[in-house]
Amino acid sequence: MSKTTLLFPGQASQYVGMGKELYDASAEVRTLYDLASDELGEDIARLSFEGPSDRLRRTRFTQPAILLHSLAVLTLIRDDLADFDYAAGHSLGEYAALAVSGSLTFPDAIKAVVRRAALMEEACVLNPGTMAATMGLSTEAVEDICRQASVTGVVVPANFNSTTQVVVSGSVAAVEHAVELARQAGAKRAIMLEVGGAFHSPLMEPARSGLREYLASVSIEAPETPVVANVTARAVVNGRTVRELLVEQVTAPVKWAQTMAFLKAQGVTHVIEIGPGKVLSGLARREMRPEQVLNLDTLQDIKAFASVAV
Repeated sequence: MSKTTLLFPGQASQYVGMGKELYDASAEVRTLYDLASDELGEDIARLSFEGPSDRLRRTRFTQPAILLHSLAVLTLIRDDLADFDYAAGHSLGEYAALAVSGSLTFPDAIKAVVRRAALMEEACVLNPGTMAATMGLSTEAVEDICRQASVTGVVVPANFNSTTQVVVSGSVAAVEHAVELARQAGAKRAIMLEVGGAFHSPLMEPARSGLREYLASVSIEAPETPVVANVTARAVVNGRTVRELLVEQVTAPVKWAQTMAFLKAQGVTHVIEIGPGKVLSGLARREMRPEQVLNLDTLQDIKAFASVAV
């Protein structure tokens, strides 16, 4: 028996021009962008469609832009989306997963991500840091490297993207030290990333505090379809836990490799990535080896999906 999971991308999947065809095709989609623009005080549609790319890369704008793209796709495929068994999102993508599963309304998801992105950007200013990607080392090896490099400052595993790809995050000196140690340990690659801060590390603590206060007043229901949480790599079953994990997620590592392992163990055979890019579907192909992988990013993707669904 086949099972399907929906996956939603996170930060770094953005590109200039993303979502424009979807925006032009639907008044309902345009309403979502208008709501986000009002919350941001910035025309997020224009920024998403025209750039400039360096401004779109700012955390404050990147996160809502990616979420909007995913929600736009969901809006356009609503009548063609059959029942699915699980949903999961990478970091900010978890908000889209919660929205499609009925835990958050689309407007509340947008407002929460606008607030989250602003808080995280503020934390980056308060506690400057960076991130680096390591490839070809085991999870245990990277964890040990972080322990060794911690003599220089804060550095922790931030994204377990696959069994052999782990991103580390922390203060600049400590992350640079971790990169040196990873190379010495035989990593296939160990490279600094062009990011605005030390996401999913203790340096994001100011954002976590602010998000906890914000989410306290947001209505969060139990997901109607299981959502696999980044923090636990397990399905969330009630709204209270969703709220707690969204707060914890800000400083906790994204357990994406573990999430894919969980989905595979549950018998997931079909993967649909919804939003910009193909990062998560690429990881799923290698780690989960599903029977089918689809990407729903462009209007052409959506029309092709609709024709198959019919």
